[in-house]
Amino acid sequence: MSQESHETPTADKPRVLVLFGGRSSEHEVSCLSARGVLWAIDPDIYDVVSVGITRTGRWTLMPHGVPRTREGTLPAVPEDGETVTLVQTRVGPRLMLLPDDVDAGAADVVDADRGRTVDLGGIDICFPVLHGPYGEDGTIQGLLASVGVPYVGADVAASAIAVDKRQMKHVFAAAGLPQVAHDVVRRADWERDPEGELARIEGLLEYPVFTKPARQGSSIGISRCTDTESLRAGVEDALGYDRVVIIERGLDGVRELECGVVGNDDPVITAPGETIHTGASFYDFDAKYLEPVKLQCPADVPDDVIERCRDYAAQAYDAVGARGLARVDFFYLPDSDEVLVNEINTIPGLTPQSMFPPVWEAQGVAFRVLIDRLLAYAMEASEESARYSP
Repeated sequence: MSQESHETPTADKPRVLVLFGGRSSEHEVSCLSARGVLWAIDPDIYDVVSVGITRTGRWTLMPHGVPRTREGTLPAVPEDGETVTLVQTRVGPRLMLLPDDVDAGAADVVDADRGRTVDLGGIDICFPVLHGPYGEDGTIQGLLASVGVPYVGADVAASAIAVDKRQMKHVFAAAGLPQVAHDVVRRADWERDPEGELARIEGLLEYPVFTKPARQGSSIGISRCTDTESLRAGVEDALGYDRVVIIERGLDGVRELECGVVGNDDPVITAPGETIHTGASFYDFDAKYLEPVKLQCPADVPDDVIERCRDYAAQAYDAVGARGLARVDFFYLPDSDEVLVNEINTIPGLTPQSMFPPVWEAQGVAFRVLIDRLLAYAMEASEESARYSP
């Protein structure tokens, strides 16, 4: 295989690596988000190379971006693409094409003279469009930091805290942010004494409750439980995704609001938007990505609720140490006039049905402009971090 068979980067444009897919159960959602990001990056300003991460964790070159799919089906990274890797070299971070047709025990896998590898050019910045474990939890951020590639979004520590709902709730509690009543079940405790755990939860929280894996998003693994047996089933289901389960008290008459946040030291925060549920008993995976949804941006709520959401969003962003971008979600209870912080997402969905782009469009910020700003924030954060490098 020759270098000429792949696009050569343009020297005068920053080269952006867009990563998507991944090993998480949110693989398809990541692909949907990446489709939007790839569309929005201005080709007059940036050179773009897209790389999909398969469900097994292999990086594969995706020269045509995210595959198109039939209506009602979700895209995924195919297993038959060429394998690539990101390495630091004497001339900076490079994307390298690797052979797949070698003996696993071969000693000459990286023998460039025999055409074993192909240099696909340097990488100036990465936009990781990865949701959930192995992408939004600090793992990919650590890899990028270790090879010296600036990247969009939160750093390793903030990513790890935000993706783990148990740790996130601890941080929010320390910051004094109001939250819904909740509890935690660990796999070891559940396997040791499930009946005792059920009794303990029922003594703390009234039905209905929601069971959630601690480190999943997109409503994957979430169940609404109304009695002991459905709670048992909900915990078992959530433990199929993580070793820790969050149990949250259900709320009557609740409205779900979401604020977008961008920036580093001085973040900008949108007015909240609202997702109007149109059928599901709660906002589950199908309702989010496979069924029509109504997004109200900005939400039709009183001015003081808007300001409370913005204030809490700023506090949540600061509490976890986020940078670049995030979406902060709230429960609003009109009857009691309460606003509760639900969670923060450091790589929010960027799909056509996601809230993050519309709340910014309602502020007069088009999606293409937003993506350009996120890339600029990433470079700014990298330059700031370089001040403290050894």
